Amino acid sequence: MNKIYPSAQAALQGVVKDGQLMAVGGFGLCGIPEALIEALKASAVRNLTVISNNAGVDGFGLGKLLETRQIKRMISSYVGENKEFERQYLAGELELEFTPQGTLAEKLRAGGAGIPAFFTKTGVGTMVAEGKEIREFDGEQYVMERSLVPDVSLVKAHVADKSGNLQFRLTARNFNPAAAMAGKVCIVEVEKIVEVGELDPDHVHLPDIYVHRIVLNANPEKRIEKRTVTQKAGA
Repeated sequence: MNKIYPSAQAALQGVVKDGQLMAVGGFGLCGIPEALIEALKASAVRNLTVISNNAGVDGFGLGKLLETRQIKRMISSYVGENKEFERQYLAGELELEFTPQGTLAEKLRAGGAGIPAFFTKTGVGTMVAEGKEIREFDGEQYVMERSLVPDVSLVKAHVADKSGNLQFRLTARNFNPAAAMAGKVCIVEVEKIVEVGELDPDHVHLPDIYVHRIVLNANPEKRIEKRTVTQKAGA
């Protein structure tokens, strides 16, 4: 089975549709699937519910999809750095399910593992727990959280072999593996594709069973979300 597609647009064709639940890997602007996000923008699909740690920045990452009003609802743990996100949310134009970061990661991991729900102490006694089942274990209260199983996951990895085994690089190994596992269809953007057998089995971070389509983006921009510089004395 050939999993390699000639372009990000081709990789999305026949998969993305209006109204889908979609997971997008990355943390800030680190490890985001830049080419797939651009192709998703060009596809003009709308009314998406997007699961992602955050929503990019104005004009980059998921911020591009907010500008074109393709996202109707975000499931996120951090929403700073994006004025358009703030504007849409405060104007009632964008729905938000605000989720603690560890809980969000576990929702995706559990979804990929076939676990429909789990209990956590995080959020008990706060608005996070409103409308959710609360149960006591060993004298402590826990809130039940449902797992997430997105229709499509868009993921960034560093290297893939032609079968779809993935290797992530440094901090880009953040939400990407969990997002990949959870998706019913997983589309991966990589910087390098190698032959099957070239990846050391001990260096495979995610096996090919989770990967359905692969696209090469050898030269992503990798924009830095916020650069800070300290002036050295005498410089």
